[in-house]
Amino acid sequence: MTRFLCDAMLGKLARYLRMCGYDTAYALDRGVEADAAVGDLTRREGRTLLTRDADLAARTAGAVLLTERDVEAQLRELRDVGVSLSLPETPRRCGRCNGTLERVDADGGTPADAPDPAGTPVWRCVECGQHFWKGSHWDDVRSRLP
Repeated sequence: MTRFLCDAMLGKLARYLRMCGYDTAYALDRGVEADAAVGDLTRREGRTLLTRDADLAARTAGAVLLTERDVEAQLRELRDVGVSLSLPETPRRCGRCNGTLERVDADGGTPADAPDPAGTPVWRCVECGQHFWKGSHWDDVRSRLP
């Protein structure tokens, strides 16, 4: 599966791609903003750069230049270049930090705002500890995917 790096202008897109199961780094999460550093990170980690910066795209092999500002339009642009966009049956990536998710046991503890894992599947990010479940946000994202 393709691994992406979203530049500083595409933080919201990074979250959508993570929900679709893609390993998607976000430049600002890595403390990287300068074009040269973004290019270096792309090459070092073997990622496909997603950017709205035409100059950066031209200098980065395999980069995908997006022209739209709105995330739904950006998702359509990605679909049009062959990126498959759908939510997996089992969530795999943390929308916040890109960490991997693990299922919380039925008797496992969860925050007060999370459903009981005995009745609703809940996942926890192994990196940041964020909890996820398929609620209204999941349905909202699904409805926005092209």
